[in-house]
Amino acid sequence: MAGSQALRYTAAAMKKLMRNLFVFLLVLMASQGAGASPSIALGYVPKYPPDFKHFDYVNPDAPKRGSLVLPARGNFDSLNPFLLKGIPVVGMSELVFETLMEQSLDEPFSQYGLLANDVELASDRLAVTYRLNPKARFSDGSPVLAEDVKFSFDNLKSEFAHPRYRFYWADIKRAVVVDAQTVRFEFARVNPELHLLTGQIPVFSHKWGGGKPFDKVVMDTPLGSGPYQVGEVQLGKKITFRRNPGYWGRDLNSRRGMFNYDMVNFLYYKDETVQLEAFKAGEFDFVAVFNSKQWARDYRGAKFNRGLIKKAELKHSNNAGMQGFLFNTRRTMFKDRRVRKAISLAMDFEWSNRNLFFNQYQRCNSYFSNSALASSGIPQGDELLLLEPFRAQLPPEVFTRAWQPPSTRPPGSLRANLRQAKALLAEAGWTYHDGALRNAQGQPFEFELLLAEKGFERISGPFARNLAKLGIQMHYRTVDVALWQRRADTFDFDMIVHVFGQSQSPGNEQMNMWHSSAADKEGSNNMIGIKDPVVDALVKKLVYAPDRKSLVTATHALDRVLLNGEYLVPNWFVPTHRIAYWDKFGFPEQLPLHYSATEWMMRFSWSRQ
Repeated sequence: MAGSQALRYTAAAMKKLMRNLFVFLLVLMASQGAGASPSIALGYVPKYPPDFKHFDYVNPDAPKRGSLVLPARGNFDSLNPFLLKGIPVVGMSELVFETLMEQSLDEPFSQYGLLANDVELASDRLAVTYRLNPKARFSDGSPVLAEDVKFSFDNLKSEFAHPRYRFYWADIKRAVVVDAQTVRFEFARVNPELHLLTGQIPVFSHKWGGGKPFDKVVMDTPLGSGPYQVGEVQLGKKITFRRNPGYWGRDLNSRRGMFNYDMVNFLYYKDETVQLEAFKAGEFDFVAVFNSKQWARDYRGAKFNRGLIKKAELKHSNNAGMQGFLFNTRRTMFKDRRVRKAISLAMDFEWSNRNLFFNQYQRCNSYFSNSALASSGIPQGDELLLLEPFRAQLPPEVFTRAWQPPSTRPPGSLRANLRQAKALLAEAGWTYHDGALRNAQGQPFEFELLLAEKGFERISGPFARNLAKLGIQMHYRTVDVALWQRRADTFDFDMIVHVFGQSQSPGNEQMNMWHSSAADKEGSNNMIGIKDPVVDALVKKLVYAPDRKSLVTATHALDRVLLNGEYLVPNWFVPTHRIAYWDKFGFPEQLPLHYSATEWMMRFSWSRQ
């Protein structure tokens, strides 16, 4: 009996070993261009085997019923999420459009078949070929064909779409229709992650817009292949997404257990306080909370006490990136690094965390905060070798000390920081006289902080008072979200609050954030206006890193150089998602690793009613 049981265990182990070996060979062949594979990953074997049934972070048996109502801020005037002009409606990319591959949320960078059945990377790594799922259909019932993929790519990379796509896919030369079900993307050069980026291309029907130039396709109802169709639209106020009863992908392993509501609504609110009261009144069902004061003081009351409304903090492993008061270095006053550092010294985070944030936050200390991609210590080994050729072009501190944001923790103090700031400003030619800090031409130092959230005014006030002690006048003003976005897109600001979000596997998107080629392109994410040949070189090292080790090294080096450039006043992050919801929903037992709270609610939860 014991021998028989051991034999069964051995056979089971052998079966598992053979399956893992099969998966590894599939991935190896795909990475070397030796055959098609149903999944791809960046430098490792994908977690899920070809015959997987569903992702671990879903409930495959979740009921399909009910509705979900979510909040949105500001307003919208466009149903096309791919344009620079206008304010696009929320939810469209997640609910209506699909991509060739579905990215796993519990791996660094893995993709599994969605519109495409499989993917094959050429042996020279200069092309990738997708074979489409013959069952894939748009919401009007027409098949998703290779011509639609090419149509989507060509429009998104054109001058009519948002410039972020041209930066992100700069190394993709063209899309080629091989046959009705097969499309090939050809690359300008070998780029380690480029074949995965093609899997992220959103696909829409060539019939969308009726042949109009893409930038004129604004209020035309989108024609996508996703689980939902656009229903009622109240411009700037509300949008309804209704489940497509004929959704083609409901039984895919990369879709099972997802998108469980018959209807998803977004209601728009212009005021944070009004939104909070609307939530308590039951106008919508779920909210991710970003205001620490509200979370500590306002999400309470009888309905919370009776359990009708629940609060929770969800763990995640997201790369927190960097949030900060960023300088527009196109402005003359902010071109000097010493000036930027002096202003940063006037921000007293510790005081704000105690008195304003209820000690909920951690300070951002990296452009890749909360991840192994954040630089630390002083550069050594491969990172030092990478930085050494640029030593003469970099501040000496890059090589001699670990960068840290200014602090008032003992033995430090705000007084000491302001004294240091005053000395830096004097070095840069700014001195105090006639009641203000002035330059050699006698011009006073004053600038505007442009805000889109009134909640930031209580944070900006103490910062402004500290700057006033140096003779600097910082005026802060809250404007409508649409106006804020337009001014941000056109770089018409002195200082704004901005978040540079990051993934677990940074790559081509870094060109749009830091490279000098993006600095003068309206709508780019290089809002700071960085034009630095060292940054340019390090970004390219990151983008073209041949393996994960080289990628991490280049990311550490880039992070260190950006931090020492003093391009912003670092803000803060919280390593959990703070959520509140009406108690009428069910949730999967396991959380993803890398996700947003609203995405998690919209895609994986379900109605209990």
